[in-house]
Amino acid sequence: MELEIVEVGPSSRPLREKLPQTLVSEIRPFLRVANQIEHESPRVAYLCRFHAFEKAHMMDPRSTGRGVRQFKTSLLQRLEQDEKSTFTKRIAKSDSQEIRLFYEKKMQANEHELMPVLGEVLKAVQIGTGMEKRIASETFADKSAFFRYNILPLYPGSNKQPIMLLPEIKVAVSAVFNVRSLPFANTKDHKNQTDVFLWMQSWFGFQKGNVANQREHLILLLANMHARLNPKSSSETMLDDRAVDELLGKTFDNYLTWCKFLGRKSNIWLPSVKQEIQQHKLLYIALYLLIWGEASNLRLMPECLCYIFHHMSYELYGVLSGAVSLITGEKVRPAYGGNDESFFNKVVTPIYREIYEESLKNKNGVSDHSTWRNYDDLNEFFWSADCFKLGWPMRLNNDFFFTSNKNKNSQLHVPPVSGDISQHTEQQNPQLPHGSSSFQNMLNPEAPEQTQQRTPSDTSQQKWLGKTNFVEVRSFWHIFRSFDRMWTLLVLGLQVLVIMAWHGLESPLQLLDPVIFQDVLSIFITNAVLRVIQVILDIAFSWRTKRTMIFSQKLRFAVKLSIAVAWAIVLPIVYASSQNYMSCSARRPKTFLGMFCLSKYMVVVALYLTSNVIGMALFFVPAVSTFLETSTWRICNMLAWWCQPELYVGRGMQEGQVPLLKYTTFWIILLSSKFLFSYYFEIKPLVEPTKEIMKVNVNKYEWHEFFPQVKSNAGAILAVWAPIILVYFMDTQIWYSVFCTIFGGMCGIIHHLGEIRTMGMVRSRFCSLPESFNTSLVPHSMMTKKKGILPSFLEKKIFKNLGKAERHDPTKFALVWNQIINSFRSEDLISNREMDLMTMPMSLEHRSGSIRWPMFLLTKKFSKAVDMVANFNGKSAQLFWKIKKDNYMLCAINDFYELTKSILRHLVIGEVEKRVIAAIYTEIEKSIQNASLLVDFRMDHLPSLIDKFDRLAELLFTNKQELRYEVTILLQDIIDILVQDMLVDAQSVLVLINSSETLISDDDGTFEYYKPELFASISSISNIRFPLPENGPLKEQVKRLYLLLNTKEKVVEIPSNLEARRRISFFATSLFMDMPPAPKVSSMLSFSIITPYFNEEVRFSEDELHSDQDEASILSYMQKIYPDEWKNFLERLGPKFTQEEIRYWASFRGQTLSRTVRGMMYYRKALRLQAFLDRTNDQELYKGPAANGRQTKNMHQLLSTELDALADMKFSYVISCQKFGEQKSNGDPHAQDIIDLMTRYPALRVAYIEEKEIIVNNRPHKVYSSVLIKAENNLDQEIYRIKLPGPPLIGEGKPENQNHAIIFTRGEALQTIDMNQDNYLEEAYKMRNVLQEFVRHPRGKAPTILGLREHIFTGSVSSLAGFMSYQETSFVTIGQRFLADPLRVRFHYGHPDIFDRMFHLTRGGISKASKTINLSEDVFAGYNSILRRGHITYNEYIQVGKGRDVGLNQISKFEAKVANGNSEQTLSRDIHRLARRFDFFRMLSCYFTTVGFYFNSLV
Repeated sequence: MELEIVEVGPSSRPLREKLPQTLVSEIRPFLRVANQIEHESPRVAYLCRFHAFEKAHMMDPRSTGRGVRQFKTSLLQRLEQDEKSTFTKRIAKSDSQEIRLFYEKKMQANEHELMPVLGEVLKAVQIGTGMEKRIASETFADKSAFFRYNILPLYPGSNKQPIMLLPEIKVAVSAVFNVRSLPFANTKDHKNQTDVFLWMQSWFGFQKGNVANQREHLILLLANMHARLNPKSSSETMLDDRAVDELLGKTFDNYLTWCKFLGRKSNIWLPSVKQEIQQHKLLYIALYLLIWGEASNLRLMPECLCYIFHHMSYELYGVLSGAVSLITGEKVRPAYGGNDESFFNKVVTPIYREIYEESLKNKNGVSDHSTWRNYDDLNEFFWSADCFKLGWPMRLNNDFFFTSNKNKNSQLHVPPVSGDISQHTEQQNPQLPHGSSSFQNMLNPEAPEQTQQRTPSDTSQQKWLGKTNFVEVRSFWHIFRSFDRMWTLLVLGLQVLVIMAWHGLESPLQLLDPVIFQDVLSIFITNAVLRVIQVILDIAFSWRTKRTMIFSQKLRFAVKLSIAVAWAIVLPIVYASSQNYMSCSARRPKTFLGMFCLSKYMVVVALYLTSNVIGMALFFVPAVSTFLETSTWRICNMLAWWCQPELYVGRGMQEGQVPLLKYTTFWIILLSSKFLFSYYFEIKPLVEPTKEIMKVNVNKYEWHEFFPQVKSNAGAILAVWAPIILVYFMDTQIWYSVFCTIFGGMCGIIHHLGEIRTMGMVRSRFCSLPESFNTSLVPHSMMTKKKGILPSFLEKKIFKNLGKAERHDPTKFALVWNQIINSFRSEDLISNREMDLMTMPMSLEHRSGSIRWPMFLLTKKFSKAVDMVANFNGKSAQLFWKIKKDNYMLCAINDFYELTKSILRHLVIGEVEKRVIAAIYTEIEKSIQNASLLVDFRMDHLPSLIDKFDRLAELLFTNKQELRYEVTILLQDIIDILVQDMLVDAQSVLVLINSSETLISDDDGTFEYYKPELFASISSISNIRFPLPENGPLKEQVKRLYLLLNTKEKVVEIPSNLEARRRISFFATSLFMDMPPAPKVSSMLSFSIITPYFNEEVRFSEDELHSDQDEASILSYMQKIYPDEWKNFLERLGPKFTQEEIRYWASFRGQTLSRTVRGMMYYRKALRLQAFLDRTNDQELYKGPAANGRQTKNMHQLLSTELDALADMKFSYVISCQKFGEQKSNGDPHAQDIIDLMTRYPALRVAYIEEKEIIVNNRPHKVYSSVLIKAENNLDQEIYRIKLPGPPLIGEGKPENQNHAIIFTRGEALQTIDMNQDNYLEEAYKMRNVLQEFVRHPRGKAPTILGLREHIFTGSVSSLAGFMSYQETSFVTIGQRFLADPLRVRFHYGHPDIFDRMFHLTRGGISKASKTINLSEDVFAGYNSILRRGHITYNEYIQVGKGRDVGLNQISKFEAKVANGNSEQTLSRDIHRLARRFDFFRMLSCYFTTVGFYFNSLV
């Protein structure tokens, strides 16, 4: 059910009534229109409500649906009350004429959203009035959905919208709407098939909502790629082929790899006619996007989508080529036809049903993993060529669709799957036309096979396939099985250390002693035994996959076990029988070379190590290893068959030579330190005591009742060695922590982290910020080609000042800096006074040679300069040199001089006064020019002059009429001090002053009197203009002078808020860090943000704010924690603040969705400003609307809409509120809070899962849909609706929630944000730099996930919260920094990471969702990305806020969740495959940063 406002009762008080769920979609439009037009036409509103009542009664005449009877009663009562009151307000003679006139009025006003409702009501009212013939010729079809749009208004007449006028949008729309030469499925409807998506829908039967959603999706992708081309396209009306090829490559990279892996050729065929190639490419891309957009939970199975696309693309080619079936002689048509929702019903639903039924066997995490198939098992079925036995149309009697122990009582309601497709006959490969070409390769596709109906006999013959490739068995042996190479190293290392200590070795050279060397070689026997254990574990844990295991894999296990057992037998026998070494060495001279004598055992060991030598050689040449693993050559496949299981993922993951060298060096140093420490401080000290214990002969034990038969000292030895052995095996984790801290800190220093930590350091380096800002965050006027490492380093670090005048212009920096300071003020981090002190002036009118810095840099510098000048003894040139050494001091003096000169010019209007002031300034400038200031002026009187100016600035700032007299006296005092006390030769100025003492008469000549004194005014004569204008540049100059002279606060206290200081210092630091150059907004990568939301707090309610159940209300607690921010809030709003503002103020300081949305929408604000800066030069910034710092408000409307259009094309934000529909039904205030958020931020979108009941055969059935909404007229407006095959939340909740909403995201990058995060405007400016990380690297080395730094903002809430903050900060700085580089094992840890969206949407999404095993769902996205040859980096020049748990219970639950998730990771196939496929040292990094940390903590 849904809430609507229905006015009930005599008082017309609006009440919220519930709309029944079975009626909501049909009734809601009429009630909303009635509420909207109530004030304009009460009678038409009454008719809309009356029609809603009739419609409800027709749909459910017996009121069987839940809440229908109550709804009818309330609405009928309202209709009875309104019937008479609205009748008197009717303008026309009849209701039909009334609504006819209103309908025509709205039609002329182009209010399209009202037309469908008013048209239907008009049609109903005019029935029975004799006007049926008139309305029969009119169409009142519901076209409201046609006019609804998300970002792009694609309805007719929308081409004048600002976003549709962008050239890149125009060419993309033109390409997508090109349907020339395409064959139509139905010639009657070909006029409605105006674009390739509608054409595709007519052939394959996709949903309308999916078609509309993916149409906009593809247009935006093409437009952004077209805009980013360099060099630009030569044609302004045609979509560039390079953009299409780039998107084609990204979309089908995984599909082509899948085809290559299975030995099949791609089904992407391209025509020989050049003019049709681009159109066909777009058709294939559109087909994949439509499959992906409607696949629901199948999106988590990427190779399943490849299988579906493989067959449907073949059908698409058959349609395009006009191929004829050799059997039927008819043209080839899609197997499932183009009926409404046929793809959904006949392809998606059967596979979804299998996923759902398998998930029921999980029993909410109680069942063992081996008893049911998760997403990975079902997806990996398509890693084998056996998947083609499913056929096309799919055989529903295939074992893939069989689920043992089905839950017959499951409440899954899905449409029936029809296996009988009447229009389909068995198809053979059509004859391909001459000259056809394929994308990358040619194809002779498999002929789709006839579908088979599932019958009871077929079902009885089916078998459950079981697990695929891997079984998640709960056992600690997983740690040894996955990381066997590490445990082997530790065991063998322990054996070698014990042997060395037992023989008392002091030097490694002593290992060459024949006896010791022979003992050391015994480690290979241990290695052989460990190898047998490892193979046995592999076979035991893989036993339950035998049904899906191919023969070659079974043979591989058998051969490996046989060889391992053989070596475990041969090595000990040869070792025991090898006696020749001693006699041989006895006959040899005791020289260095004579010590070596090959024994049989050594020869056998050499043979045993042959495979290891080959592996070591390939380790140092990673490119060769990658080629061997990914090649299709038979010899390479044979080698790969022995080295690794035949899996689709985990191939070619090797890093380059440089990263390999870095992390190998790190681990060699660490392991050397570990083994040296273990030898000298753990093993060696125990050898002598052990020998002594062994010599002691004890015949009787005191505790003999426990071990009555023991006659040796083995127990004592075990007690001594056991703790040391445990420490030996776990202390590598300690060594890693130590080395990680050291090397991580060094990496931070290299990357300039922490260079600016305090506001004092910010002030000292503020003068260099504009240059760094222009270098990093401002697009260069001339985009240069990519340079090598050395030239780039020389230009950036050494020669950056040569020929780079544009880098020093502070204009754009000043504008952005002021926006940052304004955002601080809007967030109440600083006061009004602090904002004024920190704002940079934008006016060029009185600029001198120096930059006009913010006042907080200058105030103390000016007072210091006054004292220095007043007490200076020396020459003027020395004084000038001393002042110029301090840039801020020089700026303060220049500011004072120019401000006073400008203010006096506007303040003084008397002719004599003007000449006097001009003469004084002339004397000053002459003295400065002649370097004789100290000679011409007595500077010891300067402090008294400054005091007068200080008081004058205060009076001018107050600006009240009653202060006019005091202003006059102050001006006279200033002139007296300058002329009488300071100016040595004041004769010329005195002449001007004395010349004013003349007699003048009034207008009629009656009275004569002397002219007034300087600056004084009498009757009709006024020599000063006071009060000054309240607005304008002069007011800003007065304020700046007042702040310069009147600021008494200590400089170190500005700003006083610690959060403001931290943010400014980090922003300043980041400008000196290495980040990609910023492109223009039009050329940047487009991106989206997705935030999963369950039922957390959106915004604090008034009751929650003032409730004192915990002895203190939330509001009072916030006021105690943030007293300065509360004070600033009261100052900003004054006494007229509302409860609504207080709710937002408190919510922005909690872990609420409101805080997250506000922070993320800063991206849009930053994009608008950056787009504005891209379109204007520095001079226009001074002259234009940004001159006073309010460019957004005063910007011309046309430019504003253009900026909005560009921001919409580049950025979108979707919140996945899975329970929003349920919250609306239950009247949960969270639903209205979410609608208020969308109203506050119009670009915000909300996706939710709608669970709706429909009446079929008088029985309710549930229908699930993914719905995207936006705010319109303060109500939620549906944009897209895509039906789901069943409840989507069948696995872990958060990834399923993300998966259902990801189809509504846009762009080439996707940022994952939790609902307890925050963002900052100054960080949002760096987003386009971060996105350049995807394109600054070569294609094969480009990152697929960008990790970002987090700041924990909850540290001040409590001491526990502070501890969590420090813990998390250490992980997201030193920890993740070092994981990414040099260790190359950083994965995805949720929160602010940015995904290569096209890479991940074709590879299973941004998280995994299998129940229980994917409890830590985020990290599996990182595992999946690495296994599929992705790269993950970490960037610390940008940060995002993050809230953490603040209470003991919350922290305990969080830590328990992380630990439980890590235990499930230990069992997972992802960790197993990473550990097996990583090289040795990268495997060590993986272990000690994932499962090893928790295992060693347990030990």
